[in-house]
Amino acid sequence: MSSETASSATFSLDPNSFTGYKLENMPNLEVELTKEDGLKIYKEMNMVRRLEMAADSAYKAKLIRGFCHLCTGQEAIPVGIEAAITSMDSIITSYRCHGFTYMRGVSPTEVLAELFGRRTGISNGKGGSMHMYGPNFFGGNGIVGAQVPLGAGLAFKHKYNGEKAISISLYGDGAANQGQVFESFNIAKLWNLPAVFICENNKYGMGTSASRASSNPDYYTRGDTIPGLRVNGMDVLAVRESLRFAKEWILEKNGGPIVLEMSTYRYGGHSMSDPGTTYRTREEVQHMRSTSDPITGLRTRLLGEQGGQSTPLVTEEELKAIDKQVKKDIDIAVAEAKASPEPEISELFKDVYVPGNGVPFLRGRTLSETHYF
Repeated sequence: MSSETASSATFSLDPNSFTGYKLENMPNLEVELTKEDGLKIYKEMNMVRRLEMAADSAYKAKLIRGFCHLCTGQEAIPVGIEAAITSMDSIITSYRCHGFTYMRGVSPTEVLAELFGRRTGISNGKGGSMHMYGPNFFGGNGIVGAQVPLGAGLAFKHKYNGEKAISISLYGDGAANQGQVFESFNIAKLWNLPAVFICENNKYGMGTSASRASSNPDYYTRGDTIPGLRVNGMDVLAVRESLRFAKEWILEKNGGPIVLEMSTYRYGGHSMSDPGTTYRTREEVQHMRSTSDPITGLRTRLLGEQGGQSTPLVTEEELKAIDKQVKKDIDIAVAEAKASPEPEISELFKDVYVPGNGVPFLRGRTLSETHYF
């Protein structure tokens, strides 16, 4: 392969990348990608995957206890979303949140330390896999679907304060039948809130397929009067373009809320305690890995093996260098997280009550013993 590379390239997305509902226009199928952005996106998807691989190994080594939900296979969604928004925009999601936490600016060490229950974790080791937060990132929520009305509230905050920003609320196909999701749709439409509701349809809610759980598995159409868009969630460029489209729809065209459905796939089980093979075949998982992997797909494009450009954006050596550096960075993060101490016992009751609201009554404790702030 020639060492000559282009500074940017235009790629043609699959014609089936987008399907609209109550939309006159659709995102562009011809998308431009600079070499700088291509390398950045490639690195970030690899960071998310390596982070989840490290969590997988740590869970099996009993460094992580309790629940642990991984997004391996779904990396295009957090990375593609972040490529299209700014730090002013808000994100809130469910418990499959490690990738979003990292993409919102939290270091791999802080993510892993939180998983390990260590003091340097993003929630001081007290939240674990399902309770992670970051700059304009509001979790990491363990109650199925409960993050969606909170996301509508974040959208109201942006509108109330006159901020040129949007709120992005993500939920799974398993949560899509929750009543609070539809209530959030309703108030967002009534108040014309700058809200993007995103269903991450990875085809299975825990161990139940979408077709068995939903009478209408076309989740992008379920906003009723709210327009929707189904997106190929295994293509990071399609994800990026869909969020650019949604943001323009809300902020530039004043179109109000929009529902996106990211068609994606998780390679592992629902959580680490789920082998993921009792309700689907190993052949199905392998087929998705070999034909639709988001990292492999981007790599192929960058090397000029797909999309029709005559000159590649990057060289094989540049991608190998990134692979090597990412592995090194995650290995360092694992070591740092392991070295972090556990929280002190005195941390047990901290962060439960808002400081300054007085000392709460705790049964079995005297007033002099109750100093938690």
